[in-house]
Amino acid sequence: MSRLRIAIAGMAIESSTFSPHRAGDRDFRRHTGDDLVARYETCAETADRVEWIGVHYARSIPGGAAEAEVYADVKERIVSGLRAVLADGPLDGVFLDLHGAMSVVGMDDAEGDLVTAIREVVGPDVPMSATMDLHGNVSEVLARQVDLLTCYRLAPHEDAWETKNRAARNLVETVERGQQPVRAWVKVPILLPGEKTSTRVEPAKSLYARVPEVEARDGVIDAAIWIGYAWADEPRCHATVIVQGTDAEVCQSSAEELAHAMWEVRNEFTFVGPPGTLDEAIDAALAAPSKPYLISDSGDNPGAGGTGDVTWTLTELLKRPELTGPDAPTVLVGSIFDAGALQHLRGCEIGAEVEVEAGARVEPSPAPPVVLRGVLESLHEDDPDAGGIAVIRIGGIRAVVTEHRKGFNGTKPFTDLGLDPSTADIVVAKAGYLEPSLYRLADREDGLHWTLALTPGGVDQQLERLGHHRITRPMFPFDPETRHDGDHHPDLSAVLLSGPASFTR
Repeated sequence: MSRLRIAIAGMAIESSTFSPHRAGDRDFRRHTGDDLVARYETCAETADRVEWIGVHYARSIPGGAAEAEVYADVKERIVSGLRAVLADGPLDGVFLDLHGAMSVVGMDDAEGDLVTAIREVVGPDVPMSATMDLHGNVSEVLARQVDLLTCYRLAPHEDAWETKNRAARNLVETVERGQQPVRAWVKVPILLPGEKTSTRVEPAKSLYARVPEVEARDGVIDAAIWIGYAWADEPRCHATVIVQGTDAEVCQSSAEELAHAMWEVRNEFTFVGPPGTLDEAIDAALAAPSKPYLISDSGDNPGAGGTGDVTWTLTELLKRPELTGPDAPTVLVGSIFDAGALQHLRGCEIGAEVEVEAGARVEPSPAPPVVLRGVLESLHEDDPDAGGIAVIRIGGIRAVVTEHRKGFNGTKPFTDLGLDPSTADIVVAKAGYLEPSLYRLADREDGLHWTLALTPGGVDQQLERLGHHRITRPMFPFDPETRHDGDHHPDLSAVLLSGPASFTR
C-alpha cells in the first residue's frame, strides 16, 4: 500500500481582547513545505508510512486580536494550498497546529471559522487532528469539525512538543487502524487565569494527573482538559473536557468524570506564586535574605497577550529612591517596546547620558510614556523578535527597551544582552507564572523568592477589573451562586460527537 498523504496547516496566537495591541503581519512567522514538516518529530518517525505535506502555518507570540486582513490571508493560503494538494491526489488526513485562544478583529471563534473552512475543502470523510494549548477554548463548532483534539497537560507548557507529536501520531494510528473515533465534549462553566491553574500546584497538579489514567482506558485514544482563556470576552471562553476514542460509553463517562472532578475543586484554585501589590513585591525583594528576587509584572505579560509596552511598573520602580541611587541594588527590568525610542538611541554613544521617552504607544494604556534618564549601557541589533534592543542604566535599574514586542519570560533574553539574572538582586519580568529557567532562580532552599505582582494591563489577573460581559453566565468565579456548593449545579453532561463515516482508504 502506498504511503498515507497527510497535510499540515494551522494558525496560532493567544489573543487578549482586553489588550489594545493588534497582531499584524510582522507578528507572525510563516512556515511552509519541508520547513513546516521538519518541525515535528512524528513526521520523521513515520516518513516511511506517511507523506507529510506542509501547506501553511503562521504563529505569533501572544498579543491582542489578529488583524482581520492578516487572518484572511493565512486562511486563504491554507485553503488554496489544500485545494492544490487535493489536485494531486486524495488526502488521508489533516494535522492542524492551533492554539485555541486566537481572536480576530470583528469575529468570534476564529479557530471554529478556520476549521470549518478547511472541512469544506477536504470534505467530511478526511480525518483531522488538532494540537492545542490548554489555555485554548473549544467551542462546539470546533469540537464537531475536528475528529481528534488534544492539548498540553502541563502549565508551564514543558510538554508542548510532546503534545504536538502525540496529536500527529494519534492521527496516523487512527487512520491506519481504520478507527472511527467519537468525542465526548463537556462545557465546564469555569474561567480562570493560567496563574491560578498551574499544574505545578494543587488542585491542577492532581487533576491533570488523572488525564493519562483516563487515556489508558480501553476504548480511549486521548483525553484532555482545557482550562480556557480568561482574557478574552467571547461566548466560547470556558473550561472544556474532551475524551475521544472508539468506545462511546467509556468516552462519555470518562469525560463527565473529569468535568465533575474539575468542578468539585473549583474553589481550591489559587495563585501559583505569592501574589501582592508591586510595592509589596519591592519591599519583599529588598528584605530577601538571598538574591535574586523575582517579580512578575503580570498585568502586561506578553506571554499571555499583554501589549508589552505598559509603563506602569517601570514608572513605579523609578519612583523608589532606593532603586535609583548610586548604591542601589541591581534591578533588571524587561521590557517595554518603542520603535521611536530605539531610533533615537541608535544615534547615541554607548556610555553616554541619554534621555528618551518610551512605551505606552499602544493606546489606551494604564500609564503614559515613561521618561528614561540614565546611561546607555548597550545596544543590540537583529533580534528575530525585538529588532533593536537598548539597555539603559538608571541607578541600579537596567531598563530594557526593545524596538518591537518581545517576551522576557526566561533567563536567555537577559543573558543575550549581557545581563545575568542569577547575579542580579531583583529581576522584574513581564510574566505571569515563571517559566522554568526563571522559576529555578526563585525556588531556593531558603524559600520561594518571588512575588506575582498584580499590576494593571490587558491580562490583569484581577479579572473583575476587566469587565467581561459576553461570556456565558453563570460562570465561576464571576457569579456568587457558582462559588458555593448547593447554590448552583451546572449540567456537566457530555455531548457525543461522532466521527466520519469511514477512515478506510
